[in-house]
Amino acid sequence: MTLKLLCLAFLGTVVLNPECGSSSDSNPIATPAQNVQPIVVNAGPANNYANGLFTSVTVCVPGTSSCQTIDGVLVDTGSSGLRLLSSVLTLSLPQQTSNGNPIVECNQFVDGYTWGPVQLADVAMAGERAGSVPIQVIGDPGFATVPTSCSSSGPPENTLDTLGANGILGVGLFRQDCGIACAVGGVSNPGLYYVCSASSCQPTAESLTQQVQNPVWVFARDNNGVIVELPGVSPMGAASLTGSLVFGIGTQDNNALGNATVYTVDGQGTFTTVYQGQSYGGSFLDTGSNGTYFLDSRTTGFPTCPDTADFYCPNAPQALSATHRGVNGKTAAVTFGVANADTQLGNLSLSVFPLLAGPNPGTFDWGLPFFFGRNVFTAIELQSTPGGTGPYWAY
Repeated sequence: MTLKLLCLAFLGTVVLNPECGSSSDSNPIATPAQNVQPIVVNAGPANNYANGLFTSVTVCVPGTSSCQTIDGVLVDTGSSGLRLLSSVLTLSLPQQTSNGNPIVECNQFVDGYTWGPVQLADVAMAGERAGSVPIQVIGDPGFATVPTSCSSSGPPENTLDTLGANGILGVGLFRQDCGIACAVGGVSNPGLYYVCSASSCQPTAESLTQQVQNPVWVFARDNNGVIVELPGVSPMGAASLTGSLVFGIGTQDNNALGNATVYTVDGQGTFTTVYQGQSYGGSFLDTGSNGTYFLDSRTTGFPTCPDTADFYCPNAPQALSATHRGVNGKTAAVTFGVANADTQLGNLSLSVFPLLAGPNPGTFDWGLPFFFGRNVFTAIELQSTPGGTGPYWAY
């Protein structure tokens, strides 16, 4: 099973894995209620993913009906921006340039990185369309030479075998994947974007509008956030699980906040989790993480699995509780569970595991298990909603 990946985002945090295929599509036009995108939890296109949430995305040459639908794209509320493997993309998209030289991005993760050019595409899902959006094309063979400032962050995640997905759909809290940090030059620039000449690639400042964009906020309507709607699942797990990605918050009859409580976040998109009497700032909700990741602070703690330190392997399933506290002071009690990951993942007929968990020192990564049986709202920064201006989570 593919393990979780944590994105080192500068305005938020993430992780990932998806399913495959492609076909032509025409230009969809949004009409009322055409804002629901099917999603599925399954083993992904490489058939090795645990708790991977996937969908399909249609991309088009900007302003044309030359389109391609790509399946097996990971839905990730912990990041912003669309990233597609070049190996599944058959369209020729316009390249973003600076003074005639191509712009390339290094998107870094805890266990590796994606490298590839920034290109422009119309992005369509359900009845929504975002025009001429910068996306990252991962592993483009025309940019095979990776600068050491990028490759030193870990192994490459530029193929289906290494990424475990055909792409990543980042529909998180922020409009861009980096924000103001990447828009300025000098030592404060984190070095995600590069301008590449024939001989070398050098870090460059990238304006907010040129950065890889969360496509949802570029929609003409239903552009203030998303709802991940997934049914509950037995503690024993399931072979697959279907749900909906609903665009917009309070913009149509099918995306009202209702009784959901709003939990605002800090500038990094995080809130506080209180667990066993300790407060863990930097917590976040992330469909791209395939488990609940936290550090159990009890004297005995939970043992990690014999074959990997990525997951917990307690002798028996554990029922636990914690409290979420938003920056706005709103709180909620949350129950969750931990079971032996070796036992869970050893059942190859399953790909949905609500009790999958592992260590994550210092904070709580509430991954996909948190979303089972809930409707979870993700409101995008600076976008107006009935629950206030984003960013926030609500459930």
